[in-house]
Amino acid sequence: MSVTSGTKTESGLGETVRVVVHALLIALVIRTFLFQPFNIPSGSMKATLLVGDYLFVSKYSYGYSHFSIPLSPPLFSGRIFGSEPRRGDVVVFRLPKDTDVDYIKRVIGLPGDRIQMRDGLLYINDTPVQRERLSDYVGEDPCGAVDSTARVKRWKETLPNGVSYETLDCFDHGFYDDTNVYTVPPGHFFMMGDNRDNSNDSRVPSAVGYVPLENIVGRAQMIFFSIAEGEHAWMLWRWPVSVRWNRLFKIVR
Repeated sequence: MSVTSGTKTESGLGETVRVVVHALLIALVIRTFLFQPFNIPSGSMKATLLVGDYLFVSKYSYGYSHFSIPLSPPLFSGRIFGSEPRRGDVVVFRLPKDTDVDYIKRVIGLPGDRIQMRDGLLYINDTPVQRERLSDYVGEDPCGAVDSTARVKRWKETLPNGVSYETLDCFDHGFYDDTNVYTVPPGHFFMMGDNRDNSNDSRVPSAVGYVPLENIVGRAQMIFFSIAEGEHAWMLWRWPVSVRWNRLFKIVR
């Protein structure tokens, strides 16, 4: 009896180990090739994405590069499989100036496009983007202040391909409201944050500039968790009041 019991115990332990190893391998494959979780640390994409949002990014949408596949060989350059980003997609990319840093912005300009801001209005190829005034955004301050709420102008922009989204306008005649014309080079994309006056993006060549296709990690798909700015996800006892329940499983558009 004791020998049989020991054998069963060892068999049960071995089965548990195999299940755990298989689960870890499956999770690794999913994270490497399909979906990778990211969290939002800044307000540059408000009100589309808020500080404290956790989202899944699909890595297969645009194919794979050595920036999207961890520990890929240095000789693996360019992209394989997938398609190019579309205008209006919200994407995660590696910062061209520092490829260890991940950014998330919206694709505004495609290769060959001419992009310019004039008096706060976006122009693509010398044509103003359709813009409609919405009710003011009221919530966690998108303009840089901490631990406060604010009322900010909100607009609905519609790109030439029909993609619509909301943008915030913290200031009239802000620093980024009037720019030179940016001509997007082949194989690159022009990225902008939806929080137009509080976003470090392609309008700042010294910091971001044009983003090469191979630097794009993937497309933001869905918010799977969200917690109020300043709260900590590990404080489970505060979840009833700190979790933004209405944002869970929200599709990113």
